[in-house]
Amino acid sequence: MVDKAQLARHFIEAIPHCRALGMELTDIGEGMAVIEMPYADKLVGDPKTGVIHGGAVSAIMDTCCGAAVMSHPAAPGGTATIDLRIDYMRGATPGQKIVTKAHCYQITRNVAFVRATAFDDDADRPVATAAGSFTVEKA
Repeated sequence: MVDKAQLARHFIEAIPHCRALGMELTDIGEGMAVIEMPYADKLVGDPKTGVIHGGAVSAIMDTCCGAAVMSHPAAPGGTATIDLRIDYMRGATPGQKIVTKAHCYQITRNVAFVRATAFDDDADRPVATAAGSFTVEKA
């Protein structure tokens, strides 16, 4: 039997931009995933404020959503993003890591549906939320 969590972990570790952004998969299983991305000067979008660029936030959210799909019990194989809507609530606090939690809440024969939240040390005030659809690839 294939360990879906391990497969998703290897997949994420193999993606060059995940390594470049310092992403680390910290929890995964049964349609959920958590990925952390440490604060780094190279990720800053505005040097005046020190806030991490929105593109880095979108990358971690997309990756985390894909990992959640891959770990879902009904997902037979890999996945790819069909659509991902991200709502940015506020700039991340400079110096703090970004943590994204994603949950794959529904899978049909061809499409998986996911929700995610990204936050820094203040988990009560999200940096961004996302809702997306992903392919369900055959094994």
